[in-house]
Amino acid sequence: MQLDIHAALPQRRDFRIGVLGSGFIVSDCHLVAYRKAGFNPVAIASRTRANAEKTAARHNIAKVYDTYEQLLGDPSIEVLDIAVPPNAQLALIKAACARRTVKGILAQKPLGMDYAEAVEAVRLCEAAGIVLAVNQNMRYDPSVCAAKSLLVAGALGEPVLATIDMRAIPHWMPWQAELGWVTLRIMSIHHLDCFRHWFGEPERIFCSVRTDPRTKFPHADGIATYILEYANVLRCVGIDDTWTGPAKEGCPSDVRIQWRIEGLDGLAIGDIGWCQNPYTTPSTMRYACKGDAQFHEPRWTESWFPDAFIGTMAQLLVALEQGTEPAIGGRDNLKTMALVEAAYRSVAERRSVAVTEITSPSHP
Repeated sequence: MQLDIHAALPQRRDFRIGVLGSGFIVSDCHLVAYRKAGFNPVAIASRTRANAEKTAARHNIAKVYDTYEQLLGDPSIEVLDIAVPPNAQLALIKAACARRTVKGILAQKPLGMDYAEAVEAVRLCEAAGIVLAVNQNMRYDPSVCAAKSLLVAGALGEPVLATIDMRAIPHWMPWQAELGWVTLRIMSIHHLDCFRHWFGEPERIFCSVRTDPRTKFPHADGIATYILEYANVLRCVGIDDTWTGPAKEGCPSDVRIQWRIEGLDGLAIGDIGWCQNPYTTPSTMRYACKGDAQFHEPRWTESWFPDAFIGTMAQLLVALEQGTEPAIGGRDNLKTMALVEAAYRSVAERRSVAVTEITSPSHP
């Protein structure tokens, strides 16, 4: 069957994009993807001008600003691409909304330090008439897109059980030591968003965590496991293992992110080529349905990093072009943020938590 692994692209590729941030995710993912797609980043600013200059030279960006504020003050910028730590993002969104010069904002995930901050970001953008989208880029990994195609076509039948099993060793950023959390809002948020993208909204989540032996700074959520419960009895299970055994301490490693969707009529299994060497390893998928003699194994050259970042910017530009809501708009992402918040509450209270406990102020 036909599998759609590419995001819809805007007809207009010359929206003037201003980039806030110049770290790895910008230089090795955002800007690589934008140039590949023919998008138009025209200005950049960072906490350190030297870093911004280095990134600008690498990616042929004409204008480097000394400060974020200077870039925000440029009325020619149509779209902001924000890629700063979570504790700095809301202030930049507020500043952009106060100026009301940009048409759209692509915010980094997590959209806020918590659900309340995410709600505030959405409120500010709606009041300012700015279209807000969120960089939940795993949705545009080729294997994740292919799985969505199978589900939309009904090829697997009614979903019964789905899992995402991450055995990987992420590179934690310095700001995470300051914030004291690592996995749920950084890695698990991708997997929770994928489950939502594939299957819609779960009713409840049960989450259990422990610290990661390798991570030396104080943290609450190094290794995370969780179960999502759906009203139609579908269950989704996530294991986000940032230890994966002593792979950096002298033991052979088994690093991977695998997903699996079992339906009444078929089975799909994917492997996301991240945290491997090189990190641009393409994702893979195999699937089979009732009556198939063997698994189908489509292959592609695209990978999560950097190709998925075409999709996250494209969905915002398409929304601006067509006057529609982005595929991963702020309102949609609040549901992912609520699920993450419910996971933290589940950990704290050692119980299953309904998502409505987060989203409904009147809920006990």
